[in-house]
Amino acid sequence: MSFSITGKTAIITGGANGIGLAIGRHFADKGANVVFADMDEARLIKELGENDDSSNIRYFAGDLRQKLTQANLLSATIDAFEQVDILVNACRQIVPSDALNPDDDAVEMLLEQNLLTALRMSQQVARRMIKQSEGQTEGSAGTIVNLSSIAARCTHPDLLAYSVASAALDQMTRSLALALAPHRIRVNALAFGSVMSASLKETLREHSDYRADIECHTPLGRIASAAELAEAVHYLACDGSAFMTGQIMTVDGGRTLLDPCAAPAH
Repeated sequence: MSFSITGKTAIITGGANGIGLAIGRHFADKGANVVFADMDEARLIKELGENDDSSNIRYFAGDLRQKLTQANLLSATIDAFEQVDILVNACRQIVPSDALNPDDDAVEMLLEQNLLTALRMSQQVARRMIKQSEGQTEGSAGTIVNLSSIAARCTHPDLLAYSVASAALDQMTRSLALALAPHRIRVNALAFGSVMSASLKETLREHSDYRADIECHTPLGRIASAAELAEAVHYLACDGSAFMTGQIMTVDGGRTLLDPCAAPAH
């Protein structure tokens, strides 16, 4: 079974910062063609430089909550690399929410950002994967990886919206896996604990004592690097996991083995 992704084409949403950026760079280093998608065009250019037609890297800037933007992203990917084999839905947001405030719109916001964007993007890309695999009866037609969180299973009082959206994303992963299995498209998710994402970096800048709190509630005693998640996503995207679909793989340093609600997951 091959773990190679050389020559595959991957779309990475949320690709301008943190985890999405690390995943995209890892894939590109492993020989994949990668389209980094994000609404922050300035950050994309800063991290990746201008688009180069001779490179295996492209960037696409736009608001992926819009269906037209998603369609344009897919078209740009096909124009650049002629196919799409891997979709990584890494576009995500985390905001605090007030469980007792009926005017708090955090649940709606995160369902739109973390769930519906991933669902619509998956639907768009899956249709293309099915089309480009017509006439084939063996092998994978494509893989989709969703970035989730252990907050789906173990929440925190301030993270109601994030937990609800993460749990919904997990169930979406399972449902799409069943729907797309006859088309030979696999769908899995990666649920992680505390990873040095852009949002966590900002939190640690504002609350310097928060690192110690996270580390004491993580059996491995540290915060993961974004690169460690990239390795796990690589596994879910390659043929090494060819008989795996509808699964939520956990990478959390053992956090969910203890009292997971003692400190919020990022």
